[in-house]
Amino acid sequence: MARICVIGSLNVDIFMGVEQFPRAGENVVASSFQVFTGGGKGANQAYALGRLGAEVTMVGKVGDQFYGLNYLQVLKESRINCDYIGIEPDMYSGIGVVAVNQSGENSIYVYPGANGKVDIAYLEGCWDAIEEHELFLFQLEIPLEATLYAMEKLRGSGKRIIFDPAPAGPLPDAIYARVDYITPNQSELEALSGMLIQEEKDFAVAANILLAKGATTVIAKAGARGAYIVTGEEVTHVPGFRVNTVDTTAAGDSFNAGLAYALAEGMDLTQSVRFANAVAALATTAMGAQQAMPLLHEVEELMSESETDSSRSRVGHRL
Repeated sequence: MARICVIGSLNVDIFMGVEQFPRAGENVVASSFQVFTGGGKGANQAYALGRLGAEVTMVGKVGDQFYGLNYLQVLKESRINCDYIGIEPDMYSGIGVVAVNQSGENSIYVYPGANGKVDIAYLEGCWDAIEEHELFLFQLEIPLEATLYAMEKLRGSGKRIIFDPAPAGPLPDAIYARVDYITPNQSELEALSGMLIQEEKDFAVAANILLAKGATTVIAKAGARGAYIVTGEEVTHVPGFRVNTVDTTAAGDSFNAGLAYALAEGMDLTQSVRFANAVAALATTAMGAQQAMPLLHEVEELMSESETDSSRSRVGHRL
């Protein structure tokens, strides 16, 4: 298996269950409350990879306040190499405040905390270890200039890069040509393309806008519908899996981890996206981010159980 490195964020997550999200000026009483020493898009992806059994290194920072040191211990116990997670003194780790409604939808507020200290100088200090890996995952919860810098150096040395453009925000066009796979969900794809996705065919239209900016392969995550692989030559729909969804938090992070794991195992792209769909689906079947992420045998069981149905449908059909 190729060695995988995640460069990104680590957050402590605060969860609240609500009947419905509040309107402006409205107070809503939460029905449940939990604090999880586990969150942040980067660490979520690393944790999910560890659960799958991958060889993974996490590069980022935590603060020594509010569960930051506890978080490190959780990651170390999850088969993750934490040697390159720095500790910022007298500082909070990143904080994610997550509200989940009765339908399993979520609304998330993020405070960057120590994630904002993952700068170019810090990455340079870790670079000898970073470049020993073959496959990399990035997101958008550390400073953008550090992400761009690392991508450029890695691209120049022929490394493979998966980029999750989340949370959605303005991006320089230069970033698209620096990655092998960009994996937006529907809202992120709308934000990056500037168009509203209303029909199935719109995924391909929007993805082609990113291809025109320099992207090589767009993998558009479409929730329960699965994902769409869009290249300059064709569009492939890879259906999702039917599960009892409880909480969609970190489903996208789980997808990216599943994609990286499968690619590192040598699966082709369509197979890798199907595997990623299964990981993401299972991650929605329990509350929380990392707590809900599946083990490898659970993913294999879901995929095996669906084989009969898949054979009757058009897995990977062309749009």
